[in-house]
Amino acid sequence: MKNGQFIEINGKNLYVEVNDTNAEKAILYLHGGPGESCFDFTYHQTKRLGQNFRLIAFDQRGVCRSEGIGENEPFGLDDLVEDCEELRRSLGVKKWSLIGHSFGGYLAVLYALRYPDSIEKVIFEGPTFDFTYTAKALLEKTANLFGKYKMPEYQDKCLKLSDESSCSAKELVEGYMELSDFLEEKRMQIYTHNFNNPTDYNKYSDEQWEEFYDKSIIHYNRLREEGKIFESVLPLLKDIKLPCLLILGEHDIVTCPTQIETYKNDVQQGEIFMIENSGHTPHYEAANLFCDVVTDFLTKDV
Repeated sequence: MKNGQFIEINGKNLYVEVNDTNAEKAILYLHGGPGESCFDFTYHQTKRLGQNFRLIAFDQRGVCRSEGIGENEPFGLDDLVEDCEELRRSLGVKKWSLIGHSFGGYLAVLYALRYPDSIEKVIFEGPTFDFTYTAKALLEKTANLFGKYKMPEYQDKCLKLSDESSCSAKELVEGYMELSDFLEEKRMQIYTHNFNNPTDYNKYSDEQWEEFYDKSIIHYNRLREEGKIFESVLPLLKDIKLPCLLILGEHDIVTCPTQIETYKNDVQQGEIFMIENSGHTPHYEAANLFCDVVTDFLTKDV
C-alpha cells in the first residue's frame, strides 16, 4: 500500500499512511486532540520507526484529511474505537502495538480493553487519562505564562478556575481553551519545550490547513457534546493486562503527577521512561531518542 491513501472504514473514508516495509511487527499511532492529526508524527517518525516496523497512522474519523462528519450523522467516542479495529482487519494485521499520544492515549486504553487480542503492547506518550486533572495542570501552566508575559488579569482567571472544585471536566477544558487563546502565538509554549526540531507544514497550503481545521472542530465539538471523553479512564488502567510503556517529556504537564502515580500503582505490566529536554511531544522534540525507546520496548521479550 502506498503512503497516504484513503480507506473506507465503517462507511467513512479515512486518510491512512502505511510505510512500505516487510517488517514483522506493526504499530498503530493514535493522534491526540481530540481533532489533531497524524501529520507531525509521520513527518518525524516514518523515516525512523518506519525502518524497523510497519508503521500505520491515520487521521481519525472527521479529522484533517479524513472525510468530514455530516451535520446529522451519528458520531461518538465508540466510533473511534471501532474504526481502529476495523482498520486492523482491513489491512490484514494479525496483531499490532499502539502508540497513543495525548488524547490518543485515552483512546488506546479503551481500544486495548475492548480488543486485547488484537494488541501486543501499548505505549502511552504524554497521555490524558483524566481530563479534569489534565485541564487543571494546563490551567496552572497557562497561568505561569500569563505571569511571565505580564498579563495578570488572565493569570488570576486561570488560577481561580483551576482551584474551583465544583467545575466539571467539560467546564475546565472549555475554560482552559478559551483562556489559553489569549496567549496567541505563545500558546505552544504550554506544550512544547524543545523547538529545535520543528515540523514543516508546507506540504499543504494555508487554505488547506484551514479546511482541515474546520473539519476537526466539528469532530471535537461532537465528542464534547456527547460527553463520554470527560469520563476518567484512570480506574480502567488496572484492567489492562498487556505490557505498557509510559513515555513522558521532562517538561510536560499534560500527564500530571496524579495520573502518573495511578499508572505506577495500577498498570500490571507498566514501565516508564522520562525524556529530558522535551515537552508534550517527544516524538518530534527528541525524535531519535523516542524512536530508540519505542524500538527497545517493542522488540524485547515480555
